[in-house]
Amino acid sequence: MELWFTEEHTKNVRYSVKVEKAVYSEMSEFQRIDIFDSKEFGRFLTLDGYMMLTEKDEFIYHEMITHVPMCAKTAKTVLVIGGGDGGTVRELLRYEDVERIDLVEIDPLVVEASKKYLPFTASGLDDDKVHIYYEDGLKFVRRFFDEYDLIIVDSTDPFGPGEGLFTKEFYGNCFKALKADGIMVNQHESPFYENDAQAMQRAHARIAASFPVCRVYQAHIPTYPSGHWLFGFASKGIHPVKDADFEAWNRRGIKTRYYNTNLHKAAFSLPTYVWDLLAEVED
Repeated sequence: MELWFTEEHTKNVRYSVKVEKAVYSEMSEFQRIDIFDSKEFGRFLTLDGYMMLTEKDEFIYHEMITHVPMCAKTAKTVLVIGGGDGGTVRELLRYEDVERIDLVEIDPLVVEASKKYLPFTASGLDDDKVHIYYEDGLKFVRRFFDEYDLIIVDSTDPFGPGEGLFTKEFYGNCFKALKADGIMVNQHESPFYENDAQAMQRAHARIAASFPVCRVYQAHIPTYPSGHWLFGFASKGIHPVKDADFEAWNRRGIKTRYYNTNLHKAAFSLPTYVWDLLAEVED
């Protein structure tokens, strides 16, 4: 009998992946965690029935959420909120300049399962530069002022455990926790389906109310709803393209599979329908 993982993208659209075997399944205090093996996408992680990452395409998400801000500014102190799978931490550890990474993950079981079953993303979680805190990111960030060069909000969707990471209060606290030239980057949802687009607009409006510089960029991630995915770049003054030192980044010699500096520039050139959605909620 065939086994398929199916995610409902809308009431009228479902996305399915044929599963070879179930590797791990556990109900934590916060959510259901499942890990499967598939022939097409390799091993993949789902939370509450939603695809979080696959072995085949996770590099796209993790490279774009990390290297875009790191090209715009060399960060030494980084806060990652969410991201218990370790993919964002893995990319940050490729920079010698990074001195400290604080990872705030609400669910210890996500980290535990990732270390055991997802070594391709979690390999850096035991690095000496990485400090893991198991608590609510919203509450954690309230405690800090002028602390971080970069905050990466590597959250789940804006419901369940990740809901508080899409509020105006949270973004305002991130602003305060950043240094004068700090940057915040977040996963910004998809603009394609109506409900996802509305969630994206709400997040963008709240970020724009807190940060003087607020831009959006895009990537193609096949296993995410519609494949068209957005990221938010917000700062107190740094522009993601005009202030990026592309020559310096290229001299680092970091080998990537998706990100490059030409793509960096192009990723901020959005389709007209996305510009229109953003303009609707910008003052």
